[in-house]
Amino acid sequence: MKPPYTLSSEIVNLCTEIGRLVGQYEGLKLPKPEPQLRRKNQIKTIQSSLSIEGNALSLEQVAAILENKQVIGPAKDILEAKNAVEVYNHVASYNPLSEKSFLKAHQQMMNGLILDAGKWRSKSVGVIQGKEVIHMGPQPSLVPQLMRDLFQYVQSSKKENFLVTSAVFHYEIEFIHPFSDGNGRMGRFWQHVFLVKRYPFFEFIPVESVIKNYQKEYYESLRISDKSGDSRFFIEFCLRSILESMNNFLLELKPEPLTPKTRLDLAKGHFQDRFFSRKDYRSFFKTMSTATASRDLNYGVEQKLLIRTGDKALARYQFS
Repeated sequence: MKPPYTLSSEIVNLCTEIGRLVGQYEGLKLPKPEPQLRRKNQIKTIQSSLSIEGNALSLEQVAAILENKQVIGPAKDILEAKNAVEVYNHVASYNPLSEKSFLKAHQQMMNGLILDAGKWRSKSVGVIQGKEVIHMGPQPSLVPQLMRDLFQYVQSSKKENFLVTSAVFHYEIEFIHPFSDGNGRMGRFWQHVFLVKRYPFFEFIPVESVIKNYQKEYYESLRISDKSGDSRFFIEFCLRSILESMNNFLLELKPEPLTPKTRLDLAKGHFQDRFFSRKDYRSFFKTMSTATASRDLNYGVEQKLLIRTGDKALARYQFS
């Protein structure tokens, strides 16, 4: 059964804008992030997700754990960080559509922290804020079937935007609370798994860091979605967080400006010895204007990098 949510205009617009940034990253052939930036963002991702759950370790301490260095701090916090580092390091090995893979990730995330790591909870759970219970999870006897239904939904949602699917899954984990502990970090991690599986460069984008910065809004969007029975409010929050983190990531990359020569070099690797049109060239770079494509191709012909046959709209090009 499909979880209840309204496909609002904001959701559609946010998906479109994120798609544009994905196209910018892939279409402009931006460089793979430098190891230093990748490491920094991985540390931010892990520390932020743990911090939301009350872990007191700093970015520097998580960085030290990532480097297998000795860290002084609460034993539980250190073990949480070590487990999270192990799980995030192997993000590509998890299958976002697999219940078995999800349980394995929880077992590794909560190893040594709870007795029932990797198993659905057998007791009732609730979310407490101050002295108030703000959410009660479904009865434990219902959890296995609810989780089967959730995985059936994600397996059959191929026509749905993967961004929406990932956010719906995240919300449902917070609503069902399938584990005795670790639900928040697993909801965030599994959304990360969805994103990385579709576009591997999401491994370098610390969405969790943005969520941490808007922690109040994170919980408020969960509360409103619970109360209304419509997860669109939480989906919108997740998409805004992804969009902001992508914008931050692209700003950090600071790529060198592409020249006609470097663009043609990239295109040569794609087209090889095949004939192609100006339209084909623009499709390869996605966001390129017609005028820029024409200038590049004329430059290629003048520099004898390209052979042109035909004229104007009928012109075809081949790398020499």
